[in-house]
Amino acid sequence: MHLVIENSKPIRAAAAYIRLSVFVIERHIALEDEFDDTDSDQEIYAVCFDGRTPAATCRFEKVAPQTLKIGRVATLKQYRHQGLGTKVLTAMETYAIEHHYKQSVIHSEVTAKDFYEHLGYHIASEIFIEDGVPCVNMKKSLESH
Repeated sequence: MHLVIENSKPIRAAAAYIRLSVFVIERHIALEDEFDDTDSDQEIYAVCFDGRTPAATCRFEKVAPQTLKIGRVATLKQYRHQGLGTKVLTAMETYAIEHHYKQSVIHSEVTAKDFYEHLGYHIASEIFIEDGVPCVNMKKSLESH
């Protein structure tokens, strides 16, 4: 397994492949909801590859001068429970720290909140509905890392 963090066309295509497979095909999220206005050639993605096959991804979005939003965290079904979600997320946090970000926020599906809590995030909102899915905002300080 190897991990790449960048905004090149091949990496964006690999991330889109994973997101289409997981969110649109498997989870039945509407295509227009999954691929939103944030998807641009400026967005940075982390993609974990198994050889040439993209296996897991997440997206970096700057939401304030020192705050990033990690989104679209996804792992293909056959690669789940191997730590790849943790790998792409922590790599993106390291990238953010190297670029002087102080805080990370995530819109977590309620069913995934334990995963993020295990990685140091805490709930920062009431439950809300996003793309038909119950979610919560979660935050993590990056200053102590």
